[in-house]
Amino acid sequence: MTTLAGLRADAARCRDCPLWEHATQTVFGEGPEHTPLMLMGETPGDKEDKQGHVFVGPAGHVLDEALAEAGIDRAGVYLTNAVKHFKWAPARGGKLRLHKKPSRAEVVACRQWWERELDAVKPQVLGLLGATAAQAVFGPSFRVTKQRGEWFDLDNGVSALATIHPSAVLRAEERRDDEFAGLVKDLRAMANRLVS
Repeated sequence: MTTLAGLRADAARCRDCPLWEHATQTVFGEGPEHTPLMLMGETPGDKEDKQGHVFVGPAGHVLDEALAEAGIDRAGVYLTNAVKHFKWAPARGGKLRLHKKPSRAEVVACRQWWERELDAVKPQVLGLLGATAAQAVFGPSFRVTKQRGEWFDLDNGVSALATIHPSAVLRAEERRDDEFAGLVKDLRAMANRLVS
């Protein structure tokens, strides 16, 4: 049986798509080896790429607040992303690195890593944060806008639910409070689905 530490070491050597060439490092998932709740986002951001840890940037701070509001201890959650390398483009002036959405081919190339994390962690619930994560699991026709909050049972017995990515709260402007409340509601639904 492969451990998460072994998977992390293997993923650090992955060259299955070109994203590794411009990323600082592979940003692998983190959390307890076995836990009932696993959350998967899209891809590391600038801060995650520099620090080598998941959900440590602005979206991570929103996620921390939402988890706390939902009564979920982040330390008990396994956090990962569908894609393990930061995809970016330089901003005007070249100093900032702006997030770019990974292509379908890049998402497919990384599938083996989150699948193997799922096998190792063995959660009861997989929360999918955003369209890229949901489409990585359910295919490109999945729409978070239409299927958000709907439960799906995966072949391995894990229950999966898609919601918005925390970065959507950051972009929501005047709807920020509503979007945050919706994220908290979905996280609570995940917590309530867990079997003691």
